[in-house]
Amino acid sequence: MTLTRRPVSLVAVLLSLAAGMIPAPASADDGGASGGSGFDDWFAISDAAKESQPHWMTPVVTVTPRLEQEFRYDQSWQNRPKNVSLDNYGGGKGFEIIPAPNTELIIGVPGYQLRTNAAGRTTGWADETFLVKYRFAAENEEHGNYIVTGFLGVSVPSGSAAFSNNYTIVTPTLAAGKGWGTRAAGFDVQSTLGVAVPTANLSTLGMPVTWNTALQGHCGKLWPELEAQYVYFKDGPNDGRSQLALTAGVVVGRFELSHRARLIIGGGFQKVVSSFKTFERTWLLTARVAF
Repeated sequence: MTLTRRPVSLVAVLLSLAAGMIPAPASADDGGASGGSGFDDWFAISDAAKESQPHWMTPVVTVTPRLEQEFRYDQSWQNRPKNVSLDNYGGGKGFEIIPAPNTELIIGVPGYQLRTNAAGRTTGWADETFLVKYRFAAENEEHGNYIVTGFLGVSVPSGSAAFSNNYTIVTPTLAAGKGWGTRAAGFDVQSTLGVAVPTANLSTLGMPVTWNTALQGHCGKLWPELEAQYVYFKDGPNDGRSQLALTAGVVVGRFELSHRARLIIGGGFQKVVSSFKTFERTWLLTARVAF
């Protein structure tokens, strides 16, 4: 499938900006100050938060219970029933920052979407999303290798008419993970359970309950994975139905770009294996700069 020029150019620019905005490390010559950037305290907090939890990789689909600090860009190409396709440039990902020891804030960048069906092609922007994570408990690989976190996601109706939900949706989620092995090689399970609650129009939007689980191994910079996504549709036009999708994927990284920036890339193939399906299959691409 051929990519359009605008989204590919956008990801290159944003990844470059994410790497370039990271300040230089403190040096002995300036007495420990990083050029007066004012980032020292923030990075001290975020580094300590990341060190006190497992160092697993964020899966392709499942939102990790770990606190992460990165810029993330995703793309997906999805086939749906009745010969409909949906391409998503951005996937609603964006900036993830750790402003406090147990807290992460994700500021999504709305995805640019392209839907093709028998009637033609429709393009536009998806809604803006925000996510707050609060980590309840965690230990790194040397002291238990587990984590428990709560999420609160919000989607606001800011997108194009063809792709907006038209109402705010609030999604509380509980996430947890457990790992075995060391930082160099091992295995982990990461899982989330959440429900999307619309503030209005329940009969159209429904209130789907989603359970994601990622089984992930790793050796060095290679992170193969198998993910399962189970959705139970409560209320709405699909009330009482359920869907199971499996994703086979791999993520590689973290490759050093600078003293702090690390490049992560990955991809996967997702297929619905249940009889009821809102889509058939999806190809997924993810690119991130962690800092």
